[in-house]
Amino acid sequence: MSQKKHYDIVVLGVGPAGLQAAIHAVRKKTSVLLLGRLNKSSLYKAHIENYCCIEGVKTGKELLEAGLNQVLSFGAEHIEEDVIRTERQGNKSFLVETESHLEVECYSIIMATGISRKGLGLNKEKEFVGRGISYCVDCDANFYRDKVVAVVGNGSAAASGALTLSKVAKHVTLISKELDISAGLKEDLDAAQVEVLEGRKVKELIGDNELKAIKLDNDQTIELDGLFIEKGAKGTMELAAFLGVTLDPEHFTYIVTNKNQETNVEGIYACGDVCGPPFQMAKAVGEGCIAGMNAASYVNHLKRKTKKEGGHDS
Repeated sequence: MSQKKHYDIVVLGVGPAGLQAAIHAVRKKTSVLLLGRLNKSSLYKAHIENYCCIEGVKTGKELLEAGLNQVLSFGAEHIEEDVIRTERQGNKSFLVETESHLEVECYSIIMATGISRKGLGLNKEKEFVGRGISYCVDCDANFYRDKVVAVVGNGSAAASGALTLSKVAKHVTLISKELDISAGLKEDLDAAQVEVLEGRKVKELIGDNELKAIKLDNDQTIELDGLFIEKGAKGTMELAAFLGVTLDPEHFTYIVTNKNQETNVEGIYACGDVCGPPFQMAKAVGEGCIAGMNAASYVNHLKRKTKKEGGHDS
């Protein structure tokens, strides 16, 4: 038999966006439940040195753990489970079901689930994340100053990433199965002395505790310090789509919000990477702040209105 609980707000995701949303929501006197696992956040294995007011290099793990402790100290609750189902209940509430079949009723949902990065699907890929493999040039380029690096991808994200790396790295190779970029970008790559290997793909990652080299499909081996995978990102949008939340019309990859982080569905907010690039902690935290405050205001207004009318959710 399913358990059932009620909270004013359920936050899906415990990355920087979800944590910040929960902080602001719970401090506005709403009951808040956080759902998700810290180690599934893309920040968890990252290293941060470009976040305002934080000096030195910090690990994503320590920042997320500190954020969760902060949220809990303010009175929010956290369940380390994923969501398997969401649905609307009447006009004023939603139902969220977790993997252990806990059913949670709420007035508002904040979607901060992040995005699932497209990887290469190779052995040791997950093991080497943060140990030579990165999915974000803007986040990690500076850690490869004067190093040998490669970028994998076919589009403008990969080419732009290679150009960014060329300003700090000793040598940059762009590996592409079928490079599809503008003539201008190709000229920029040439001017930046980025080595471009077209018609090739990575078939093997080499190293023990960290990435040391890669092998291509023509058996060429490239020794390097870092590999950036810039194939784009794909959001896990099933929950949003089931609730009728609008996705971006071009790629159906990100959730569309307004400046208040409201979606097209009343009571549902979104923030962080799930709303699209740039994939930076500063953006995620800012959007989480806005989503948390507005969701709490929405819920408090709804509760006052319902109490005044002496009615029930319908």
